[in-house]
Amino acid sequence: MSTILDKILARKVEEVAERESKVPLADLKLQLKSYSDTPRGFVQSIEARIAAGDPAVISEVKRASPSKGLIRENFDPAAIAESYQSGGASCLSVLTDVDFFQGADLFLQEARAACSLPVLRKDFTVSEYQIIESRLLGADCILLIVSALDAEQLNKLCTLARLIGLDVLVEVHDKQELDLALELDTRLIGINNRNLKDFTTSLNTTIDLLQYIPDDRIVVTESGIHTLEDVELMRKHQVNSFLVGEAFMRADEPGQKLRELFF
Repeated sequence: MSTILDKILARKVEEVAERESKVPLADLKLQLKSYSDTPRGFVQSIEARIAAGDPAVISEVKRASPSKGLIRENFDPAAIAESYQSGGASCLSVLTDVDFFQGADLFLQEARAACSLPVLRKDFTVSEYQIIESRLLGADCILLIVSALDAEQLNKLCTLARLIGLDVLVEVHDKQELDLALELDTRLIGINNRNLKDFTTSLNTTIDLLQYIPDDRIVVTESGIHTLEDVELMRKHQVNSFLVGEAFMRADEPGQKLRELFF
C-alpha cells in the first residue's frame, strides 16, 4: 500500500519531467553560468545565532499540507517573511511543492525579496534539475530527505548543491537514515518528528537520535513544536535549531508567535 510520501515522490518525478520538457537541463546550466546572486549563508546564520546563545529558528512559509489541508487562508509570502524577520527568525523555509502543499516557486522569490534572511527551498528534491533550479530561484539551501533517496543519489545531489553554493539540510527519521546522512558533507541534520508515511508526530524522535550525532553537526528539530514546553524540552537536550511552520502559520501575526515561543 503506497504512503503519502510514495505518492508525492511519484508525482514529483512527473513534475520534473514536465519542467525539463519546457526548459531543458542544458538551458538551466547555461543560465547558472551568468547567475550572479550571492547566497546569504544559511548555515552561517544558524551558527551565529547558536553561538550567541539564542535559538536558531527556521520559520516556514506554508499555505497547506496533505495531512492538515489549508493552514493559512490569508497567505502573503512577502508579508509573512517581513513578520518573521521582525520576530527574530534566523532563516526562512518556503514550500514550493504545488500539488500537495499548494506551494509555488514564486512564493520563495517573493519571500526572499521581502527580507534579508537566507531561504531554504522546501520541496521533494529527486534530481539534479531541481538543485540547479533552486539556485536560480534564489534559494540559499535545499532539502534532501533520506527516505526519498538512496545513498548514491544523496551523495550526488549533496555534492552538486555544495558545488554551486547551496547549503544542504538533510532530513532523517530514524537511526538507519541518520547513518546515511552522516556520510554527507553538510553540517545540518534535520530530524523530522513527523513520520512521512502516516504523518503521526513525536518529539521523542529527535531526543532518541541525539546520542548518535557528533558535535560537529547542527541538529535541526522539525515538526511538532507548538508550545513553550516543546521548546524548553528541546533546549534542555541542547537542541537549539528549530524548523517551525504550522504553529506560526495559524497565528494572525506569525512573527509575534515566533517571539512568544522563542524569545
